[in-house]
Amino acid sequence: MVKQLDYAEYIWLDGASPTQELRSKTRMLFHQDNRDLSSFPEWSFDGSSTWQALGRNSDCILIPVFFAPDPIRGAGNYIVLCEVFNHDETPHSTNRRAELRELMDKVAKHEPYIGFEQEYTLLKGSGAERWPLGWPQGGYPPPQGAFYCGIGAGKVYGRVVVEEHAKCCEFAGLNIYGINAEVMPAQWEFQIGYRKDGESADPLTMSDHVWIARYLINRIAEKYGISVSFENKPIKGDWNGAGMHANFSTKKMRDPKSGKAAIADAIKKLEEKHEEHIPQYGHGLKGRLTGLHETCHISEFKSGVSNRGASIRIPISTDKKGYGYIEDRRPGANADPYLVSKAMLNTICL
Repeated sequence: MVKQLDYAEYIWLDGASPTQELRSKTRMLFHQDNRDLSSFPEWSFDGSSTWQALGRNSDCILIPVFFAPDPIRGAGNYIVLCEVFNHDETPHSTNRRAELRELMDKVAKHEPYIGFEQEYTLLKGSGAERWPLGWPQGGYPPPQGAFYCGIGAGKVYGRVVVEEHAKCCEFAGLNIYGINAEVMPAQWEFQIGYRKDGESADPLTMSDHVWIARYLINRIAEKYGISVSFENKPIKGDWNGAGMHANFSTKKMRDPKSGKAAIADAIKKLEEKHEEHIPQYGHGLKGRLTGLHETCHISEFKSGVSNRGASIRIPISTDKKGYGYIEDRRPGANADPYLVSKAMLNTICL
């Protein structure tokens, strides 16, 4: 049977506060063998139902800015990431991507790279019954220690979801390069970022990839009746929170001749802007950045080689070589990668 229609899943960020959420709807398009961005038309949606408009003037415009093959519907179908615009063709106030897009031109000479280590928690149930997958209902598993990168029943929960997600990210052409079980049981991580020369690891592209990967993990978990939490501290008490660590470098930081000095300069600038960055790094960050559980206290700024209790960790490989990248460990799991990228670029590159 000849394919008649391509399904294009338009996704965008809504106006929810304090943390924006993903929305999506499906556009059917007559089949084309080879598509580019221009083959996906602009579309509109009811902004009054997404906290982005009032009912008396509710139309918001979706402008496609990035697309990828859709691994859920299969070959010949697409995921289409969109920016939200007002009807007067100006970016909507909730359109953080537009802000980063404009900034990218100003910092191009620095050739910035960024990568994200996205943690998340798989949950079962709903409402008051919502609880981490695999945990006794209303109870707790043994203390942390056996679960990080764990293997086997009783140590990891939800691997089927995680493995399927990794394959879907690969199918979609995302820069995924790793997955692992995290310290708290039912918590997992995937990494998006630099993999090899010739692939773009610029902040705008990597931020797009994170949002599409978030969309995919939610859609896959939905199929299994599981929900995904990006809360910074999903379980209170003596349990690790969830972060979205950002690995960052510039051309000078990656250069053997200038790397050491450029890295020291970047860390100094980040320290000076610490209080300005924290509000951009996710909602509820105070509950995660306590100074415990591999974090630096929210009111402090520290850097250190191989120190996971620091704000900025200098990887051991970077320290040995004298050039490379740094890891900002402050961003929370629910942080917007567009805002994190924007903060780091403004501080380090401008």
